[in-house]
Amino acid sequence: MDAPLIALGRETVALVLLVSAPPLLAALAVGLVTGVLQAATQVQEQALGVVPRLLAVFLTLGLAAPWIGARLVRFGAACLELVPRVSP
Repeated sequence: MDAPLIALGRETVALVLLVSAPPLLAALAVGLVTGVLQAATQVQEQALGVVPRLLAVFLTLGLAAPWIGARLVRFGAACLELVPRVSP
């Protein structure tokens, strides 16, 4: 009974990391580029760092939404298939 739940927890953590990776990597890349540009030009405006990162995250989420949705639907189906094996 415990083995399927442990496997489900492990798969949950892996899925969260996998699904959150594209927007986080986009924010990291854009933040690094804007940080270097701000340091090179000595312009320390906060909006110049935040707005491009937000746009990159939204764009990445828009592009990756079908893939993220498919992964979540597959995970949900696997969870529902696991219910009869876990319930007493």
